[in-house]
Amino acid sequence: MDQDLYYFALCVALPLMLFFGVHMLFARTPDKTVFSNFLLSRRIMGVALLVLAANYSVHYFCSPRLTNVNATISINLATYFLCYWLFSSALITLLNNRYITRRRIVLHLTMWLVFSTLSFVVIRWIPCGIAQNVSLAALAVWLLTYGTVLAVRMHRTYRKALKTFNDTHSDDIGAYIRWLSVFTYWAAFFGVGCSILTFLPNKYIYIWVLSAIPFYIYLYCCYQNYMLFYERVETAFQEDMTMEQSTEAESTLAATQAAESYTPAYHSEIEQRIKEWIDSEGFCKPGLTLKDLSDSLRTNRTYLSEYINSVYNMTFRDWIADLRIQYAKRCMQEHPEQKILEISERSGFLSPSHFTKTFSEKEGCSPARWRKNSGE
Repeated sequence: MDQDLYYFALCVALPLMLFFGVHMLFARTPDKTVFSNFLLSRRIMGVALLVLAANYSVHYFCSPRLTNVNATISINLATYFLCYWLFSSALITLLNNRYITRRRIVLHLTMWLVFSTLSFVVIRWIPCGIAQNVSLAALAVWLLTYGTVLAVRMHRTYRKALKTFNDTHSDDIGAYIRWLSVFTYWAAFFGVGCSILTFLPNKYIYIWVLSAIPFYIYLYCCYQNYMLFYERVETAFQEDMTMEQSTEAESTLAATQAAESYTPAYHSEIEQRIKEWIDSEGFCKPGLTLKDLSDSLRTNRTYLSEYINSVYNMTFRDWIADLRIQYAKRCMQEHPEQKILEISERSGFLSPSHFTKTFSEKEGCSPARWRKNSGE
């Protein structure tokens, strides 16, 4: 093993891990109640990073890799097992403030203790050779399976949150949490990679250390950036939670009516009210939510959401975006003197960039190009 390169990698990674872990554990957040869940998530992530830093410290100061490779692999696997749970818990907590429970904590800590005990037994009592190598490989498979289950759980939580936002908000709230999806895929890939890289021959082991650096830099930057948008996301979550609690009876009634008839009775009434609302250009109101529309139409949110999803076959956000894009196209044709910025604001979009992105996704070209082509 190239010891100089190995220790250089540890010298770079260890201070970063210590800084990220301490900062995420102790740094302050805005003094608002809404940030309590973000603070919990960040502290869990800080603990995970400090656990990894402790692992790097053992490698740097004790150099177990030079004396007992399999024991080092065992330590790494046990560390990853604990960190997989801490990472997934921190991320899911950002999307579900009821995820952390005493029962779940006891369950996962017990699983980690069992895994760590088995790792110790493999190194302590199984003779070196094929038997020990096979046992370590089995533990690695268990670790990968555990990590996959947690990654799938995280992805499902993300998809559920995204669907909730798309069904209830005209603004793209999901854009603020998209980094969680990117990070989940990266974490799953990185977790598999680390489990494999820890088995590398000694002369290549520095790759295992260096590969972690960009991953954790990205994580730290994402948390710092997300704090700027967290209040808005959490406020949307709280609104949706209130909506769920207040519409359980409505959901049951709507499902019953939908089952009794192919076209529920309330559809015709909602259809007429929506037509009048569209004619009045109510969809141009910035920051429109399903609650705003249901209040305006004097109907309940469950009926309205079911109507939009079944009749238009779209989420609430896509439906509103479609109405705004059609309105913007009419404006560009009827008022060629207006700038894209003015049309964006008039149509109800948050910003010109959001308008351009949404327009391009739906029409296949930018608003300026569409205007030019339609005028030819």
